Amino acid sequence: MKRTYIILTLLFSALAFTGTCFAKTTFISIGTGGTGGIYYPYGGGVAEIWSKHVPGIKAVAEVTGASVENVKLAHKGETVIGEVMGDVAVAGYNGLAKFNGKKHDILSMAIMYPNLLQVVALKKSGITNIEEVRGENISTGSPGSGTNFMAEAVLTALDIPLTSFKDSRLSFTESANALRDGTIEVGVWSVGPGTSSILDLATTHDITVLPFTPEQTKKILAAQATYAGVDLAGGIYRGIDTTVPTIGVWNVMICQKSLDTELVYQLSKALFENNAYLKKIHPSAAYTTPENTVKYSSIPLHPGTIKYLKEKGIAIPEHLMP
Repeated sequence: MKRTYIILTLLFSALAFTGTCFAKTTFISIGTGGTGGIYYPYGGGVAEIWSKHVPGIKAVAEVTGASVENVKLAHKGETVIGEVMGDVAVAGYNGLAKFNGKKHDILSMAIMYPNLLQVVALKKSGITNIEEVRGENISTGSPGSGTNFMAEAVLTALDIPLTSFKDSRLSFTESANALRDGTIEVGVWSVGPGTSSILDLATTHDITVLPFTPEQTKKILAAQATYAGVDLAGGIYRGIDTTVPTIGVWNVMICQKSLDTELVYQLSKALFENNAYLKKIHPSAAYTTPENTVKYSSIPLHPGTIKYLKEKGIAIPEHLMP
């Protein structure tokens, strides 16, 4: 059965009769993720901003399989904007890993916020180290998601064979429910901290977020240049009162390479200049700034974004020029 976003997400012009002339409306679809993470509400906020502040634009956030799928959808034209983890953006742009040698026609439009890898187990499981997943039932995230991509990259870097455990590959909400029901022992999230599915799980069950040791972090960063060692702050989830060393990666808002420069300029301008509203949707939007876009973009920028950044007096490094 065809998913509704295949119809909704094509970028097209609809002409609505208005007296003696026709008004042009451009429809834009944003590929997000599941409803249990941050991508979907963040994308909904962006859609509201664009629909309200960019004349002639009607934007909508679509539920998708997240990062890997969003790169493929943008490349094929089934969406024009996608929310993507930085490592997945690099892989898609260069045709690496799950993109099987096929370079995808995407560029960076903006930096969103950093994702933190959050490896969750119930305290009663007794699991305290990610290397204990061998022989267990776990979820590394839904197929096509950046969580699954990152989880597999981290496990591979730690020499944990992907065949050494049973992987259910569930969405965020499904992973939380499976932990609650005892059908998996470990669930993996790559998401901004304070995600609703973990918050909900922690209200009813005692959880633990598995820390990475300095040795593990060193191995992972040696294998994945786009990752960084970061701390999950204590106090975000019930029962997790101290910082947890983990791995982070920046999220990128990508767009089709072929999008009109003036259109992307207007979208970028509206996004950055209405950040106060986006922060009301989720506080992680505080990271969505022109400065961070130049500092953390993992692939080259679209000419429309470059036009806006130059207008603001921000220098563009050579490696971010398309």
